[in-house]
Amino acid sequence: MTTSPRRYHITTFGCQMNKADSERMAGILEDMGFEWSEDPNDANLILYNTCTIRDNAEQKVYSYLGRQAKRKHEQPDLTIVVAGCVAQQEGESLLRRVPEVDMVMGPQHANRLKDLLQQVFDGNQVVATEPIHIMEDITKPRRDTTVTAWVNVIYGCNERCTYCVVPNVRGIEQSRTPEAIRLEMEELGRQGYQEVTLLGQNIDAYGRDLPGVTPEGRHQHTLTDLLYYVHDVPGIERIRFATSHPRYFTERLIKACAELPKVCEHFHIPFQSGDNEVLKRMSRGYTHEKYRRIIDTIRQYMPDASISADAIVGFPGETEAQFENTLKLVEDIGFDQLNTAAYSPRPGTPAALWDEQLSEEVKSDRLQRLNHLVALKAAERSQRYMGRTEEVLVEEQNPKDKTQVMGRTRGNRLTFFAGDIHELKGKLVKVRITEVRAFSLTGEACLTVTSKR
Repeated sequence: MTTSPRRYHITTFGCQMNKADSERMAGILEDMGFEWSEDPNDANLILYNTCTIRDNAEQKVYSYLGRQAKRKHEQPDLTIVVAGCVAQQEGESLLRRVPEVDMVMGPQHANRLKDLLQQVFDGNQVVATEPIHIMEDITKPRRDTTVTAWVNVIYGCNERCTYCVVPNVRGIEQSRTPEAIRLEMEELGRQGYQEVTLLGQNIDAYGRDLPGVTPEGRHQHTLTDLLYYVHDVPGIERIRFATSHPRYFTERLIKACAELPKVCEHFHIPFQSGDNEVLKRMSRGYTHEKYRRIIDTIRQYMPDASISADAIVGFPGETEAQFENTLKLVEDIGFDQLNTAAYSPRPGTPAALWDEQLSEEVKSDRLQRLNHLVALKAAERSQRYMGRTEEVLVEEQNPKDKTQVMGRTRGNRLTFFAGDIHELKGKLVKVRITEVRAFSLTGEACLTVTSKR
């Protein structure tokens, strides 16, 4: 008698780090003989990889869990796993709230999924949230695409921003060795990937925890050194990195990005607020003047570079005048893209306990005004692409128009043009831009198509 294969489904909430973790966990499950199921209700292992940056992301997890908990009463062999940041933050209390959950596992334990599941299959309810040294990545991720890939270079974060729950849930900074990172990139190059994004919660801190200093007294391993070290990996044509922290962003790094042809001209550097008093209360460790100097330096070296960032409005105690300083920064710099959010109090963070919380009305009004300005400035920035020829790495078919494919420019602008995805997926295509919008472009392919495949 043949038994049908066990099937799994992963739902991922939140950031790029979570997406990378999900790919690794999917790789482990497939090694264990599980098959991917598009439909969660058809799977006998459900894994939620959760995010706790915003309250609504957390609420969403609980509503998903409720549905699967109900299903478990009819199908007792269903395994429910909650991984990621909500798991780390809630720990055992999550089991008390949803007793049908089999395993609660923090982000640092992603590589231990197989061993932990074995304990579940032996009949135990498992909580794995204690801080551990992250094992080197020996798993083969099941990548969500065959064109671009995430590569973790540093886990955790040592910063203590007063609004942020990440250090509590992702633990202290742990850098991977340059050799391990390069090996993973070489394997990706062999598999035909064209673009790699190096990931860290605070990527500019890379290498601070690795041994070794230079004769000048500088850390021997920095993000800059890493970029030089991995730049010539065969097959990889584009390198990106995220997320940067203004406190550690150096001119040496900017210079390396200008010198190294594979590093894309796109920087993601969150500023969070344009007001020094608010930045101080956020414990960000820089001023808006320092942030502006970083952007000026980038533009001196690479006048055309795309700049994206994150900003929070409605931080406890933020006055109208302080919010206007954020608007002024956005007006002056002109971001290509800006991820905006209204402040959301997170458990275990200092700012959540402060008295001067702003009303939802004020937060929502400020968010709307900021988003309006962001769209205006992004549309202005898009104008520079009109009539230009841009190199686009084709990733997918346009879901809204099957005659078009879509991909990104080196500056990370989403670009659509007519073409057949079967011929063009994973190829670098020169595209003449004929239409510009705030956050995307449309163009026509030139005849030349380049690819290593």
